[in-house]
Amino acid sequence: MRQLPALGPNRPLKLPKIVEETLPNGLTVMAIRRPAVPLVEVRLRLPFARAHLARTAVLTQTMLSGADGLTGVEIAAELQKVGGGLNSGADPDRLLLSGNSLTAGLERLLEIMSSVLTGASYPSGEVATERGRLADRIRVALSQPSHLAREALLKRIYGRHPYAVQTPTPEQVVSVTPGALRKLHAERIHPAGAILVIVGDVTPNKAIAAAERALSAWTGDGKDVELPAVPELEPGPLTLVDRPDAVQSSLRVALPAVPRTHPDHAPLQLANLIFGGYFSSRWVENIREDKGYTYGPHSLIEHAVAGSSLTVAAEVATEVTGPALLETMYELGRLASLPPREDELEQARQYALGTLQLGMSTQAGLAGLAVTYAGFGLRLDYLADHAGRLAKVSVDEVGAAAARYLAPARAVSLVLGDAERIEPSLSALTPVTRAGSEVV
Repeated sequence: MRQLPALGPNRPLKLPKIVEETLPNGLTVMAIRRPAVPLVEVRLRLPFARAHLARTAVLTQTMLSGADGLTGVEIAAELQKVGGGLNSGADPDRLLLSGNSLTAGLERLLEIMSSVLTGASYPSGEVATERGRLADRIRVALSQPSHLAREALLKRIYGRHPYAVQTPTPEQVVSVTPGALRKLHAERIHPAGAILVIVGDVTPNKAIAAAERALSAWTGDGKDVELPAVPELEPGPLTLVDRPDAVQSSLRVALPAVPRTHPDHAPLQLANLIFGGYFSSRWVENIREDKGYTYGPHSLIEHAVAGSSLTVAAEVATEVTGPALLETMYELGRLASLPPREDELEQARQYALGTLQLGMSTQAGLAGLAVTYAGFGLRLDYLADHAGRLAKVSVDEVGAAAARYLAPARAVSLVLGDAERIEPSLSALTPVTRAGSEVV
């Protein structure tokens, strides 16, 4: 068997130059030249915390259904003429409009975006169709164990915080009216606090000028809505959510994490990778490769504006639910008790640094990173600082972060599955409490 070559040296992270300007209407525009292909990527982030959940969901499905006398089909046709498209989505923190086009079509893309922002019409027929489709998708999601487990975990860790419920019910969706969407649009779709990112084969100053010409008619102060900080995790008995006759159990664990600007972020990121954050991690090796309990276990740090958390997730066969939980807690405890080996840390470090490089390698990736970090008050120069910290983190620092954040005693655990079959094995490991009907 041939031995794998040694890992190469870490390459310094090269950041593109960013030109940034705040327009008279309050919109912040960031333009980045990336001339690899004659295309341009556009991302518009609008603060959208605490917006009505069902209305926001339907609004994102129908924003592009008509504007300034154009139908949804005509908007799509106009975008196709410049080799582009637009779509919208939302989460508990923000609404995001994403688009792209040929470089020569940037002005037209921005004009169409302006039409949507200032004159979205929400026609009754389109709203009825899209809210019906959305309600059907939610009904399908509510039959999926992974979605149900995610919903139950959010309620368990966030309590009364707005993050606790992130999916509306089908009934709430079908009750949304076009008038309610127009009202929400008028109240929340404003340039104040919004961030527009343009990345592509463009001259940054010209791109900003094009944005100002196209979007100068978009005005308004908007509503300054802030979220409270997320509550601290409260460990306690494992929450068991009953799903009778399930052939698999959904195992979820939440652990504390820190925001990107915290000194512990880099060592915690590496600790998470060593535990379960990529394919070569300890947890994946244990319950997937060695024992065959699951196919795709994973752990990740999730950052939201109001707080961060580390989430561990696996779908396991019903009969090995208890053993899978035991191995999960064992791997968490092992890393929290003993620092990792130097070779483990170096492999995780190479993965983290390589992922940063890869994320910036395309126009779309660069635009996504820029708008994501901007939403947290950061700019891309943060990535260079973070890469520098990742490169210097020691074994002892990773061990200290693991002890501080990954100890099983700090975990919030939840399992969704056939309670009659799995509760005895779970109760042998840890105290168990059944979730109330409101959690399912």
